Amino acid sequence: MARVLSGVQPSGDLHLGNYLGAFRYWVADQHDHDALFCVVDLHAMTLDYDPALLATRTLETAESLLAVGLDPEVCTLFVQSHVPEHPRLTWLLECTATFGELRRMTQFKDKGGEQETVRAALFTYPVLMAADILLYEAERVPVGEDQRQHLELARDVAIRFNHRYGQTFVVPEAAVPKVAARVMDLQEPTRKMSKSVSSPLGTVLVLDPPEEIDRKVRKAVTDTETEVHYDPLSKPGVSNLLELLGAATGGDPAELADRYVNYGQLKADVTEALTELLRPARERFAELHADRGYVESVLAQGAAKARALAGPTLDRAMRGAGLLAPPGGFSA
Repeated sequence: MARVLSGVQPSGDLHLGNYLGAFRYWVADQHDHDALFCVVDLHAMTLDYDPALLATRTLETAESLLAVGLDPEVCTLFVQSHVPEHPRLTWLLECTATFGELRRMTQFKDKGGEQETVRAALFTYPVLMAADILLYEAERVPVGEDQRQHLELARDVAIRFNHRYGQTFVVPEAAVPKVAARVMDLQEPTRKMSKSVSSPLGTVLVLDPPEEIDRKVRKAVTDTETEVHYDPLSKPGVSNLLELLGAATGGDPAELADRYVNYGQLKADVTEALTELLRPARERFAELHADRGYVESVLAQGAAKARALAGPTLDRAMRGAGLLAPPGGFSA
């Protein structure tokens, strides 16, 4: 089976956009591929963060991934910082990537801008991302359009390293889902759903209780008309509700629109569909959250499996780059 790798930052509660845009594909991938999934806690340190919350959010993110359907008997789930090969390979790749390549990264421009106090890690973290991928000889890397540029950097660095030091890394390919749910903010339906927007009412969280889902959907922005039809350009709010209903039920948004004569019934059905879609994850999370020892054992086993894969790659890269190997090799 082809090996795939994906990661998510422990930045807080996971939302509906994360689930429909990524996690449900991860759940499918684990059965068809040799799949590794990583909570990338080191990436969360590139911007200001609360040290008191990082470990808690890392564990809760792992619990959420298990709750939505990742099976540790089938896939490998681990925490990035539990595998020291990640930062060690990063240095070799930073000696391979160029300043010009990193300066062109659009996410650094968006998040760092011209700030004098921006962390150096925000500039170099695409190299850490490349190390995340290349350590495991991943052939497929599921990415959204906003991450394509980083995947291209990983490919370029792998090719350059192989050319300089001999065949070392598998050059990965991007895997973009053919059909991905278009999940927009309920309060600002022209922008993607995200926890960083101004109003929390626009973001449905995976762990929201039914009454909170109902409140957010009822307050969702529509328009001054009453007719229900699917038109993302002129009716983005209503179209977003139809797309959410379609994603939750497997229906076509344009066809679903024909069932409704008013927004009230549409919102009621969206609430019911989302509540049922997320109910298994919410219930499973409660069970996992009460059994921290089990989750920690899953992460320990995952880290051991990840290190068994990453170690030989790191050793090969270190030796290829000309470093003097210690007794037992670099992966000992």
